[in-house]
Order: sequence, then C-alpha cells, then structure tokens
Amino acid sequence: MPFDLTPRTRALKDRLEAFMDAHVYPNEARYYEEAERLGPWAVYPVVEELKPLARGEGLWNLFLPDSERGAGLSNLEYASLCEVMGRSHLAPEVFNCSAPDTGNMEVLERYGTAAQKQQWLKPLLAGEIRSCFAMTEPAVASSDATNIESRIRRDGDHYVISGHKWYTTNATDPRCRICIFMGKSDPDNPDRYRQQSMILVPMDTPGVTVVRPLPVFGFYGVPDRSSEVIFDNVRVPAANMLLGEGRGFEIAQGRLGPGRIHHCMRLIGLAERSLEKMCRRTLTRVAFGKPVAEQTVTQERIAEARILIEQARLLTLQAAHRMDTVGNKEARREIAMIKVAVPNMACRVVDWAIQAHGGGGTSNDFGLASAYATARLLRLADGPDEVHRNQIARLELKRHSNAI
Repeated sequence: MPFDLTPRTRALKDRLEAFMDAHVYPNEARYYEEAERLGPWAVYPVVEELKPLARGEGLWNLFLPDSERGAGLSNLEYASLCEVMGRSHLAPEVFNCSAPDTGNMEVLERYGTAAQKQQWLKPLLAGEIRSCFAMTEPAVASSDATNIESRIRRDGDHYVISGHKWYTTNATDPRCRICIFMGKSDPDNPDRYRQQSMILVPMDTPGVTVVRPLPVFGFYGVPDRSSEVIFDNVRVPAANMLLGEGRGFEIAQGRLGPGRIHHCMRLIGLAERSLEKMCRRTLTRVAFGKPVAEQTVTQERIAEARILIEQARLLTLQAAHRMDTVGNKEARREIAMIKVAVPNMACRVVDWAIQAHGGGGTSNDFGLASAYATARLLRLADGPDEVHRNQIARLELKRHSNAI
C-alpha cells in the first residue's frame, strides 16, 4: 500500500523541516546545556523562546486528530511530521507535541466534560501549562495495570486519593499544573478491568508531594522528566472524575494507543538522525590506513541500519493507516508490533552509531548517549516488550484456533 504524503502534509513537512534547520538544530547544544545546568525542576529558556516562533508558523498542536482544536490530521498524515520532530529532543515541546501532554490532551478532548476542557485542555493546547500522568507504581509490577494499589475513595462531593507513583513524567516541571491519576475506586469488583478510575488532580492540591526526579541512565530532564510522586489523602471535587467510576482501564487503552504510535514515529526520526551522524563520522575518520566508512564492518552496519529503519517505518505507517480506517481497538495488533519493533530497532541503530564514534559516542557531545537512553526507555514505557509480544501471540493464536 502506498503511503504518499497529501499536498497539505507535504507543505507542513517542508515548513517543519525548514523550522528545524533554522531554529531547532542550531539550539540543541544550548538546550542540553540548560537541561544539565538548570536541572529537572526548571523551565529551559530556549524552549520558551522557540514556542512562539513555532506557533507563529502554524506548526502547533499538529498531533490532535479528528478535532477542530488541532490540525485535524489523521494518524497517517501526522506520522511523517512526528518523525521529523523526533530527530531532536528539543523539538516536540517546541511544537506543543510532546509526551505526556499529547496523551493527556487527547484524553481531555475525548473524555473530558465541557468544564474540564475549559479549565485544563484550553491552557494545555495554548502551551501555557504542562501536565503529568500518574499510573506506574514502585510497589507492584506495573506492566500489569490491574496491579495498581492506589485508591480513589468517594467522600460526599469529593474523592480522596492516596497512592505512591513513580515515572510520572513532567511532575518536576514548574509549569505542571494538572495530573491525570489512575487508581482503584472499586477494588472488590469481580471484573478486574472495572476496578480502576482516572481522575484529574491539580498539582497544587494539599497532599501532593513531588518527591524527586528520577534519572534515565543518569540523565535528568532530558530525555524525560521522570518523577516520583506521593498522593496523601488528596481531596478533589467529584466533578474531576473522568468519564465515570470504573472506566479508568477503558481510558488507559484509548490513551496509550496513540501515545505508543507517537513514540514510535519519533524514534524513527531519532534513528534516522543517528544513522546520518554515523555516516558523516565514519567518512571523516581514518583508522588503519583508510576511512572508517570503508571498513567492511561499518558498511554492514550502515546497510543493516537502513534496512531496519525502512522496515520499522513501513510497519508504523501501516499501524497508523489501520488506526485511521478501523480504529485503535482493531489496530491493537499493529500497535503492539511497532511498540516492540521500533524501540529495539532504535536501540540497535543508535548503539552502532555510538560504536562508530568511539569513546566520544558515550559522551554528551554527539547526542547519542541521550538518544540511546530514549530508545531503551521506550522498551519499557507504555508497556514492556514482553507484554506486547504476549498480546501479539494471543491475537495470532486466536486467528488460527478455529481451524484446528
């Protein structure tokens, strides 16, 4: 199936690439310097300087499909744009297209009430605030979301929330104003998938404590603002409940599908950029009497990287097409496949690029160490490889069970 760009998407991609060349790539060194110097509790000035420029160019909220609030692009149309943004850690937030805000905005757009949208979605879409998503917990194996122990208890016109979360991305950002919290509101329900709810928790509510930032391979703030957060008898209005009690797992599935494909789209861009760096580096470095690019092992890795990237891109485009045409639920097999294939591909390609750069590849000078941290993290985030492989296998076995 051909995946040709529509004229509108082609024009947006051209403008996006021009913006990356003019504003993003030249500011990457500054971005990493600010992240390292200011740390994960700070706002990075370069991001705030570039946001108005991106918005002025109409390169803003491109991620939100089927909505007049965003660009109205399909998942397939957005794929090539997301790939371009994924080439740089700096880019996604500049265009208001970074996780977890994108997923949270999609939740509010799809499941939020008019009041919730006015209070939280509007400023998120404007890039005035940021948000976090609290699901993973340190005390249980969170790869099985039904293990969640956090509680959401009704008390009159309020809910009381208690729980210990970590890998709550963005919580250390001083602009983080709202959290989407997942916990059990009906722990005794015989249906394990109706025990959970999701609720909106303003971050300035008494009882919310951001304990610490969590490093990803020693990186704080970039590539991820992972955080540990404690919710100690936090009281929020009953109107903050999303969709209704017992529907948290339903919301999670609706949220994680688009989130997973966006991660994969960005990773393809990151792998593509890493391959470019690998080629340029090996063309200019001489070892044992000839350019490293002429060493057979280098050529084999470059060829394998190109094959792997193209395979991953086609699989991701197919998943996007399926999401657009049959819906996220019917496309769950394709989404699971890319969530396994793309991070593993990116890990391998970035690892080869690091090897080609020698010792320098492990430093912060070339952006490859943080690229590897991103790729490796995404073999766990939004579900580990093992969970997705199990799902793929179950779906495949189901296809053939009637033939026995």
